[in-house]
Amino acid sequence: MEFNPNNNVVKLCLQGMGMEEKGKPEEAHKLFLQAWNEAIYDFEKFISAHYVARHQENVPDKLKWLETALQFALKINDDTVKSALPSLYSNIAKCHEDLSDPDKAKKNYELATLFKDKPSDQGPFYHGTRADLQVGDLLTAGNSSNYKPKLKMNHIYFTALVNGAGLAAALAKGDRRERVYIVEPTGEFENDPNVTDKKFPGNPTRSYRSQAPLKIVGEVTDWVRQTPEELQKWREKLARSNGEIIN
Repeated sequence: MEFNPNNNVVKLCLQGMGMEEKGKPEEAHKLFLQAWNEAIYDFEKFISAHYVARHQENVPDKLKWLETALQFALKINDDTVKSALPSLYSNIAKCHEDLSDPDKAKKNYELATLFKDKPSDQGPFYHGTRADLQVGDLLTAGNSSNYKPKLKMNHIYFTALVNGAGLAAALAKGDRRERVYIVEPTGEFENDPNVTDKKFPGNPTRSYRSQAPLKIVGEVTDWVRQTPEELQKWREKLARSNGEIIN
């Protein structure tokens, strides 16, 4: 199941996170439980269980919910959730430590290390921009950030979700038309640390970055476009963001 911010379970989790930020954990817990109760698909059950887990008052209950989240993550078995496995196993290991079970703690820490690897995502990959480019051109690092113009980026960013690239194109600076290019990494790449485990567990937006150039191999014109009202909300959200960019 592809990550979709308009999915009702995802919306409930976002609302729960909003309550957490306002210092209202009880309201957050209710929203996460509602998300769990409304979840149908494995991905929905995975993310909602993840959030229910962190609002448990005792370690055994937290462990139970973390293991539930892990169960659904392993059932999905794709790049949408694989990047969440290291943190899931680490949190499970910490629970076993707190429960004085060093053997299970050690086993889960080892699994966390095992799954800390380079992304295995095979794409296709996309890059959203307003620049007019051609097949064969290379996209390179070193340009200014769309969100902090004074910051020169050490990486070039891309995603495996075409709608995510479309949103990036819509939010890019300039008045040229939105373009979404199909790209191929020419070197190693990593999960984008600016999104991985920041809000949702793992890297559900399948966002990546590389210091090596991206080669343009095509262009797509069909993706879900945001309404003007939705784009304005995104711009306002970005304007309010005070978080540092991991560069």
